[in-house]
Amino acid sequence: TGDQDRDIILTIADLVRLGKGLFNIKLTTEAEEKINEAREVIETIIKENRVVYGVNTGFGKFAHMLIPKDKLIVCVCVCVCVYVGVGTPLSVERTRMLLALRINVLAKGYSGVSMETVQAMVKAFNASCLSWVPEKGTVGASGDLAHLTLGLMGEGRMWSPQRGWDHAKTVLECHGLTPLVLKPKEGIGLINGTQMMSSLAAEAVERAVGVARQADIIAALSLEALRGTTKAFHSDVHAVRPHPGQIEVALRLRSLLHSDVFPSQISDSHRTCDRVQDAYTLRCIPQVHGVANDTIAFVKSILTTELNSATDNPLVFAERGETISGGNFHGEYPAKALDYLAIGVHELASMSERRTERLVNPSLSELPAFLVQDGGLNSGFMIAHCTAAALVSESKALCHPSSVDSLSTSAATEDHVSMGGWAARKALRVVEHVEQVLAIELLAACQALEFLRPLKSTTPLEKVHELVRTVVRPWDHDRQMSPDIEAAHTLLREEKVWEAARPYMDQYRDRLGLKPLPLDEPVLGGWRGAEGW
Repeated sequence: TGDQDRDIILTIADLVRLGKGLFNIKLTTEAEEKINEAREVIETIIKENRVVYGVNTGFGKFAHMLIPKDKLIVCVCVCVCVYVGVGTPLSVERTRMLLALRINVLAKGYSGVSMETVQAMVKAFNASCLSWVPEKGTVGASGDLAHLTLGLMGEGRMWSPQRGWDHAKTVLECHGLTPLVLKPKEGIGLINGTQMMSSLAAEAVERAVGVARQADIIAALSLEALRGTTKAFHSDVHAVRPHPGQIEVALRLRSLLHSDVFPSQISDSHRTCDRVQDAYTLRCIPQVHGVANDTIAFVKSILTTELNSATDNPLVFAERGETISGGNFHGEYPAKALDYLAIGVHELASMSERRTERLVNPSLSELPAFLVQDGGLNSGFMIAHCTAAALVSESKALCHPSSVDSLSTSAATEDHVSMGGWAARKALRVVEHVEQVLAIELLAACQALEFLRPLKSTTPLEKVHELVRTVVRPWDHDRQMSPDIEAAHTLLREEKVWEAARPYMDQYRDRLGLKPLPLDEPVLGGWRGAEGW
């Protein structure tokens, strides 16, 4: 954890890994120096009895009220304790991300908190002592970090691997940790910022990256099962409308479907058919999936800046011994980006559900109705498609932007807020729905291929089919489908579908002299000719 100016950047992938407990935190020497320098400014202000918001004044509407020196500690504690969230707590992983991100902000040295406080937070993180943080109650402006701080103060509930959920003081003592005793400025220094929405956003973006690239593979499976044409993915089509995402998705599809590199018996079997062109959900995969990729890339850029920003108020500029009140705590940037993410990623599910409809509808697929023999006796994928439709419909409502709403709070002092907490939570729900809808399409497409045997698809698509069959057997008669959907969903969450196909997609690119696929990045980069990047 360190200084953005020194190119020590906390990435979204790093934060997600921190949330999983894969790493501990240690402050850099430069971060420690900055923290100490900023704290010296605060101590000087208190000693000189200068009036500075958040240091020796009240908060919000009470910003004009000077707090006597002998009451400062009481004021700091009350500042934290009065905040009230409701609902279920954030998961252990999400709370760990939240704590890591807040430490990252404090380590930049613009907050004025003491080294003792930051080190106490680092020790709590490394011991996985995690506060009870309700997911609801924030308007996306400030104060939603109070529950995180309360646990560190030994108040409320806390979780650790050894104790589970217990009283915070008990959990801290069990790990040899001392509850925080806050100093002047530290109350507002620990509760002000966009870290709650941003930590949730990091998970949403990371999962969106994974599901978007696997959506291309699943779409290719469906197109193959529906015996569609690859003509719409020709490089010349996309070179004349060179959006980065569109070009990349078309290239991915070419690397998966019939080619000289990976021939398909299924594709050969309908080469002489009289079909002119496919439906939009097949023909326009690069255009719709492409903008989803570009949306994710844009949101990732906004969020990376946010993760590495100082979001306190007031900010301490130690080099000139000055504090400045501003509005970096306002959540509009991540809130707007998260609303955009939900809208962009949702279209992957919208397309997927329509392709599933084409797979299960015999008048569109020329396959057995609902992809099962003995229809009537068996319902096959009939209800699974209903589930996909329900998830898509629910996501449509969730895609209504939260950041267009604002309710004035704190007696009209905080008179415009971002509602970024809700933006983050619903973006995560939309991403999860996309994963589940695509899991259903993945199962349907693999089932459809069973009816085209003994013909084989391309090597990468057959490898994906083999992967699915390791966890879900073919559908020969009705059975409970929920476990199958969950198994397929797990494959997507763990990016197993991507891992199965990617070596062959890289092989295709290598044959064309193109760069290999990026490891963990959404589509962004430079155009290098009609065939790709």
